[in-house]
Amino acid sequence: MEYIAYLHKDRDSDYGVSFPDFPGCVSAGRTLDEASRMASEALALHIQGMLEDGDVIPEPSKIDDIAADAAKRGAIAFLVKVDDPDATVRVNITARESQMAKIDALAEAAGLTRSGYMVRAAIGEVLGEGTRKVRSRNPRRAGKSR
Repeated sequence: MEYIAYLHKDRDSDYGVSFPDFPGCVSAGRTLDEASRMASEALALHIQGMLEDGDVIPEPSKIDDIAADAAKRGAIAFLVKVDDPDATVRVNITARESQMAKIDALAEAAGLTRSGYMVRAAIGEVLGEGTRKVRSRNPRRAGKSR
């Protein structure tokens, strides 16, 4: 699904993003790329929260629908793609405290939650690495990718 987002930029501020279909859902980024990435994550999290609260997810507005919207004044409209929402699954992992501290620091630096950072890192989106094979250190799993 693609939703319309408004990109705002005031002097001496980061780029702000808002969504006409989701009042109260906002995001920001220091750069245009960061604002775009953060907008997608913010919207996905907002939609997930709405689903958990039992709220109805609106259909995406059409460009014609926002033509007279005063909120877009001085903003650039762009589309933000979000995957159709699916159920969130809670997982339990085992890691050293020092590893979790490093993950938390990296997540904070990336402007992500711990879970968001770990999921993106696992699927290769944090540094744009793409999907890659990981060699197992476990001899029983040697030669298998995780």
